[in-house]
Amino acid sequence: MIDEPAIIRAIERGYALDLRHGYHGVSHWARVLTNGLRLAETTQADHDVLTLFALFHDARRWNEDHDPDHGPRGADLARSERGKSFELDDARFDILYEACRVHTSGAWIGDTTLLTCLAADRLDLPRVGIVFDTEYSPLKIPSRLIDWAGERAAADFEPPEVFERWQVPLSRS
Repeated sequence: MIDEPAIIRAIERGYALDLRHGYHGVSHWARVLTNGLRLAETTQADHDVLTLFALFHDARRWNEDHDPDHGPRGADLARSERGKSFELDDARFDILYEACRVHTSGAWIGDTTLLTCLAADRLDLPRVGIVFDTEYSPLKIPSRLIDWAGERAAADFEPPEVFERWQVPLSRS
């Protein structure tokens, strides 16, 4: 069970940035989810962990620039919401927690679901003018997926199917 709208509301209560228009807000989270789900077609990564990672990984940023502790804060928020807005067994929660905690460290070590989470986030870097570098990813990511994700990131695309799932209105509607 994952109550995605409840998680969004919990994040909003303590979110320090512009949820709608910031580099690390809901549009980014939605693209990370769609990137992860596309990657999972080949990696077989856990969809629930991908969904929760997309929501929590940047949920406790204090600024849009250098904020090295935001990953652990997002992981701690996930821990505080576990049992309230979502359920995961211990093994899957440990993967989620670690993915959130290390997602900015460049540590590409872990199981396939963790690596898929990290790659899904990195595929959205073109939103800030950085191209995804396959050299640092142990996952084999097709160039067509890198291009697809990069175009969406650069355009600040809001995936309507995710916004509907999360009960967040599109800003361009």
